[in-house]
Amino acid sequence: MTPLESAARQLSERLQPMRFSAPVTHVYNPLDYAWAPNALYLQRFGQGRKRVVFVGMNPGPFGMVQTGVPFGEIAAVRDWMGIQGEVLKPPVENPRRPVEGFDCPRSEVSGRRLWGLFAERFGRAELFFAEHFVANYCPLAFFDGGRNVTPDKLPAAEQGPVLAACDAHLRQLVGVLQPEWVIGVGAWAEQRARAALADLPLQFGRVLHPSPASPAANRGWSEAATRQLEALGVW
Repeated sequence: MTPLESAARQLSERLQPMRFSAPVTHVYNPLDYAWAPNALYLQRFGQGRKRVVFVGMNPGPFGMVQTGVPFGEIAAVRDWMGIQGEVLKPPVENPRRPVEGFDCPRSEVSGRRLWGLFAERFGRAELFFAEHFVANYCPLAFFDGGRNVTPDKLPAAEQGPVLAACDAHLRQLVGVLQPEWVIGVGAWAEQRARAALADLPLQFGRVLHPSPASPAANRGWSEAATRQLEALGVW
């Protein structure tokens, strides 16, 4: 097992016993039921030193929830990265957010935009991952019925243990990959990365979140993110 696989297992086991109150109705842990494709992602692309680590917030319902890969839009994971694997069911499935794995007919817009930019700029996945890696800060997906509940919306008493576990994992991940840059995908992910890694000699920045809920992202996310990364000196 690679160091990043071991770190992911530790994070999953630490989060597993945590329980969450209303309005959260269901919690999914893709590091558990979608471990096979996640492990392939870590084995194939999480080896060696990286110059840049992108950090997202938590899984989307049609991305990592289905594929186990951060921002894991199905076509990008299957066709661009060449990753496919068995995806089981979470212990308690949300009928409004079924887990269909690589058979899910929906597309994760955020993932399509993120991986689409990287594919356009670097061509083959191996060329992107030679110096870059993409992780999610929190691997859990929270639902209020059919709606996403992001980790920042959890009550403080429930959020604290989650943040502590995810901070520790991010420190492990950065310790393995030894990046120069940690880039938050969105403001909250950048804030969490800065807090978790404050004592390390890293450079931080962020790109606009590619969510379709963001009007700015809908006006040309790829171009905006490229400008941000070029202004930082990352690209």
